[in-house]
Amino acid sequence: MTLPLHDISFPITEPGTLQQDQSYFLLREGDQMLRLRFHDYGAIYERPGLYEQLFYKRLQCNSPEKAREVLLKVLRDSHQDVHSLRVLDLGAGNGMMGELLDAARVVGVDILPEARAACERDRPQAYDAYYVLDMTRLEDGQAREMKSWQLNAMTCIAALGFGDIPVSAFTQAYNLIETGGWVVFNIKETFLHECDVTGFSRLVKEMMLSDKLEVHHLERYRHRLSIDGAPLFYFLLVGRKRADIASSWLQVSD
Repeated sequence: MTLPLHDISFPITEPGTLQQDQSYFLLREGDQMLRLRFHDYGAIYERPGLYEQLFYKRLQCNSPEKAREVLLKVLRDSHQDVHSLRVLDLGAGNGMMGELLDAARVVGVDILPEARAACERDRPQAYDAYYVLDMTRLEDGQAREMKSWQLNAMTCIAALGFGDIPVSAFTQAYNLIETGGWVVFNIKETFLHECDVTGFSRLVKEMMLSDKLEVHHLERYRHRLSIDGAPLFYFLLVGRKRADIASSWLQVSD
């Protein structure tokens, strides 16, 4: 499918002036110039090809491919086949990650209806099912339906750490995964610094140091470029779930 080419540009700013979650770009549509934040996902998904052009072509994001590559390596080392996985893709967006997962089942979840609409428009074969859900307010019937998929893996790529997915939503999804299942996610490198005491940073550190998550791979890599061309580094983690996250842990997070 040929995607349209959008007229986008970046503001001229001093390097480091804007925090990553404050970054924005300019989009010309006819006589109108729109200013959209990078996290204005609904508006971005509504425009075919804009997400791919912005993040993957202009800013050279490679996280979905990196996550798939590392997951396959870890599975090979553990003598397990990707086709045995039933994956929950949390923060599925328009299906960039789900499209790469050649698993037995792939279930997408996102809070935005625009994300599901974009995925159905651009990548209709990416998921076996796609749910628009608020994982922080999962109803009993929704939880039963999610559990019926018998999920034994979870991916969450380029969706953590800036409030896009609250800690309680990540925890709810994590607890849906069978014990012994695989967990794959990435997070900006600064969230693992000792000085970072934000909720998600604290939760990830606790998971890594406890018996809840057995880490199999942790790697610092270039996630993408910033609008001024500087590399943005993330950590990619692949691990195995060993226990649920207790609700009491949320007291140190959200």
